[in-house]
Amino acid sequence: MSNDKLKWIYLCLLALVWGSSFILIKKGLVGLTPLQVGSLRSVFAAVFLLLIGFKSLRKIKGKQWIWITFSGFFGTFFPAYLFSFAETEIDSAIVSILNSTTPLLSMIVGILLFEAAFIKKKFIGVMIGLAGTTALIWSGAQVNPDQNYWYSLLVILASLFYGFNANVIKKHLQTLPALSITTGNFIVILIPALAVLASTGFFSAEALTAPQVPLSLLYIGLLGVVGTGAALIVFNKLIQISDPVFSTSVTYLVPIVALGWGFLDGEKFTFFQIISGVIIILGVLIVNSRRRKL
Repeated sequence: MSNDKLKWIYLCLLALVWGSSFILIKKGLVGLTPLQVGSLRSVFAAVFLLLIGFKSLRKIKGKQWIWITFSGFFGTFFPAYLFSFAETEIDSAIVSILNSTTPLLSMIVGILLFEAAFIKKKFIGVMIGLAGTTALIWSGAQVNPDQNYWYSLLVILASLFYGFNANVIKKHLQTLPALSITTGNFIVILIPALAVLASTGFFSAEALTAPQVPLSLLYIGLLGVVGTGAALIVFNKLIQISDPVFSTSVTYLVPIVALGWGFLDGEKFTFFQIISGVIIILGVLIVNSRRRKL
């Protein structure tokens, strides 16, 4: 299968998996603290990746570990905590919508720091998608006026980190297999994640025997293995066969899935949000459409 077709399959798969991640974080927070959710997400993913990808670490050479470390912390470690704290105040679907700023931030970072070319068509597509995202945020604020939208800054910061990470992988880790990159990321952040987890008192008998903890652990285990570990392998491969703007445009499709889960979980949802979702998809199509040859 050609890369042009494969990238769309990867994009849709990631949208489904990551669109489900936000409701899993919400469910995990029922019995766990934000620091515990962020840490356990990384720990579960690290264990999974060590089991399937330990041998792939041999392909990482010398200075590549510097960029692997950067990618691990800015592409996974910090965002895991930022999203967890954000969802203590904002609905899971709204957090996914705010995350849709990632392609715009990725493009800006690429132009300013990574010598990426400015393409007018992509910029227009990103702005249309961002307009749809803004409409969704405005609608959410109207429906849920009691939510603390200052926590949205945490999501914007996480999205900025994602933008940096996508450009780093494209420029400095292009030759490495996606499994090597992802496994290396989690080798680097495993010890810090365990240290943060221990600092929360998670390993105490009282914490482990709390009635809501087992189910929360199940949700975060699923999030760590599928929504983080396996999904990042696909994402890193997607970056390599496309570009950072296309890869991060998955965050425009993620809210559609997340809004569906939010609706099923009792979060308020309006027809206006459906229209906004259509605008978001239009932006994705414009960003990734090819110029026709005359």
